[in-house]
Amino acid sequence: TRYDTVEKYGYTASLVNCRLATGRTHQIRVHFAHFGHALLGDPLYGKITNKRHSQLSLGMQTALKALGRQALHAKKIGFIHPTSETLMQFESNLPKDLEILYDYLNSHTADG
Repeated sequence: TRYDTVEKYGYTASLVNCRLATGRTHQIRVHFAHFGHALLGDPLYGKITNKRHSQLSLGMQTALKALGRQALHAKKIGFIHPTSETLMQFESNLPKDLEILYDYLNSHTADG
């Protein structure tokens, strides 16, 4: 996984732009967990210990609970169609739940 850090939110989180090398299932989640920076809200690879969770602000704890899933979104995805060999590309705006988390992080940069 190749990535660039777009924004940092104190010690709580960072917004990153990822480019997959293989497109394997869970690739981003596994790689970031291996780096010690699992995705926010990831129930499998990003379990936050009770100590770490208690260090987050109450607002951040609430925001993560409201999210209810990993903070991962494919803004743009593309692949070569297996039959027609045509490049297929799709784009998607940030869903509302992630938009709320993004807004929270932007307004509480020094938080938690």
